[in-house]
Amino acid sequence: MSIDAIGIAGTGLTLHRKWLDAVADNIANVNTVTPTNGKAFQARYIVAQEGQGVTGAYVSGTALGSETGILTYDPGNPLADATGYVRRPDIDLGEQMGQLIMAQRGYQANAAVVDRAKTSYEAALQIGRG
Repeated sequence: MSIDAIGIAGTGLTLHRKWLDAVADNIANVNTVTPTNGKAFQARYIVAQEGQGVTGAYVSGTALGSETGILTYDPGNPLADATGYVRRPDIDLGEQMGQLIMAQRGYQANAAVVDRAKTSYEAALQIGRG
């Protein structure tokens, strides 16, 4: 039972780590500016799914945010077009911070499951020796 718990929690750890990586990348690029004739930075969103025929949760893919982004008037920016506009990503920092907290808590919960399952497994081994 403990080995199953460790394996399942391990898939959760991997999923949440990838989610944390995506959110960190989105937050780091929230102010990335591109010319209006280019694509805006596209936020990454992790798509999770239940394991097919196995237990656990897995990353089934990545969804990307809008490449059109938001046009912002910033005539002093060296990347601004002739009318003074630049393209910024369509990323809501507040939403990303919420996602960061959820991913972090999920990671912590799965790490705690691994730790407790390991402790239970070690206790069972001690009983078997005793």
